[in-house]
Amino acid sequence: MIRSFLLSTVALAAVAGSAFAADLPSRRAPPVYAPPPPIPVFTWTGFYVGGQVGYEFGKSNGFAVATATGQGLAANSASKNGVIGGGHVGYLFSTQSLPGIGSFFGSNGAFGLGTAGVAGIEGDVDGTSARATYLLGGFSDQSKEKIQGSIRGRLGVAFDRALFYATGGAAFGNLQNTYVNGLTGGLDSISRTRVGYTVGGGVEYAFSNNLSVRVEYRYTDFGSYTNLLAASSGGGIAVRQRESDNRVQVGFSYKFDGFSRAPVVARY
Repeated sequence: MIRSFLLSTVALAAVAGSAFAADLPSRRAPPVYAPPPPIPVFTWTGFYVGGQVGYEFGKSNGFAVATATGQGLAANSASKNGVIGGGHVGYLFSTQSLPGIGSFFGSNGAFGLGTAGVAGIEGDVDGTSARATYLLGGFSDQSKEKIQGSIRGRLGVAFDRALFYATGGAAFGNLQNTYVNGLTGGLDSISRTRVGYTVGGGVEYAFSNNLSVRVEYRYTDFGSYTNLLAASSGGGIAVRQRESDNRVQVGFSYKFDGFSRAPVVARY
């Protein structure tokens, strides 16, 4: 009897001790709160590649002269048009990437749109089907462009994801002129690589921090040059050519985040 009473007392004390221990504050360290990763802020800064396609319309001018006297013999011109398309690569820097500045007119920019200055450089290469054919006296003159490219600067203003820009720089073109003597059938086919200039502008919109689309207009002028008709006229006639073109094109670009340091906003 006494033994059973002692065992019951010990069990009751153990249960009471456990309950008391459960009421004591825990000595474990509180859990650490890990904030979510920062949200990247959109920026135009970065290295990008892309493609473009459009319509080219321009003019080819020819002026035939006698090589011995320089006397003008015939002059004519014709519209030159066709499809143009190719690829581009470039780099842009935006004030959106500058900590503490971000935009021209405060943290939200003009009208709350995050206005920022953007500058960069771009190169492109295009193939084109543009050509023109016309008569120069007794000769036919076919002018066509095969390949052209450019290295240009870009300067613009970004309203958040919409970029309005101007562009201009050096243009390079492979131009071919084919002259056929209507009486003898003699032919001269002359290819030249010309250096000129190109200027224009456009608007580009970024759907994400990586992908953007653009619409662009450019004027390109390769200047004047002279072709000697050695085979078709025996060297007696030379043609002064002038080639220029306009283009309207659409394009897309993919920007690589690894080449830019976009600012971030911490979120807690």
